[in-house]
Amino acid sequence: MTLITTEDIASQVLAALAEDVGPGDLTAGLIPAEATAQATVICREAAVICGRPWFDEVFHRIDPRVAISWEVAEGERVEPERCLCRLAGPARALLTGERTALNFLQTLSGTATLARRYADAVAGTRARVLDTRKTIPGLRKAQKYAVRCGGCHNHRMGLYDAVLIKENHIAAAGSITAAVQHARSLVGTGVMIEVEVENLIELHEALDVGVQRVLLDNMDFAQLREAVNLAAGRAELESSGNVELEKLRQVAETGVDFISVGALTKHVRAVDLSMRFLGV
Repeated sequence: MTLITTEDIASQVLAALAEDVGPGDLTAGLIPAEATAQATVICREAAVICGRPWFDEVFHRIDPRVAISWEVAEGERVEPERCLCRLAGPARALLTGERTALNFLQTLSGTATLARRYADAVAGTRARVLDTRKTIPGLRKAQKYAVRCGGCHNHRMGLYDAVLIKENHIAAAGSITAAVQHARSLVGTGVMIEVEVENLIELHEALDVGVQRVLLDNMDFAQLREAVNLAAGRAELESSGNVELEKLRQVAETGVDFISVGALTKHVRAVDLSMRFLGV
């Protein structure tokens, strides 16, 4: 499934421009309409660059006469003080689009950069790091795209494309078995059903009812290793619950298939970028 489309990008950019520019950029009116300018975008720190399509779309929407020449690829790692791209065109358009374009680029690069650290931490193991639904409202598809740019993987997009049965669902249904059977009657066989368990007794029940994937919530290393032995050949296992980067490798080495990390999109810190104008 394509997680991001040109229509998605256009919609997000239009919403961001409506928020920032509104009916018009009052300050840009100080610049003569015929004035042209050039600018460069500099990355001030080591990062994985992500968000070029959003950056380009901002200026395309403001004034298609703006020319952008990229010097780095999407998903490329860069060192501090690297020039990312050069722009040329109407000065008003460059000034009006600067903040919105940089907001997309710095935020998505921040997500991709963090994802790269997590992906590197599990390199050589069988585990794949997954994102979650803990995303910036309105930017879920963009952030999940950035997660992939950084080398990690996507969990479900939302509540509509997979079933994740958690503690409250189980309590309402009466048991793991009852919850899974009810879910199967609702969604059929084409949708993944995953069950969250908090101990090995619940894991046994989830395995016996035949779910595709089991989420192991806040289990220690010994429990994770035992769970891997119990589930071998029967279900995929996903470890979750405050998995910090420093402990990620140890979790991966227990043999789990997936590790879900809300911090990939929830704790993102924007990359330090700046746009330098070479003349207005």
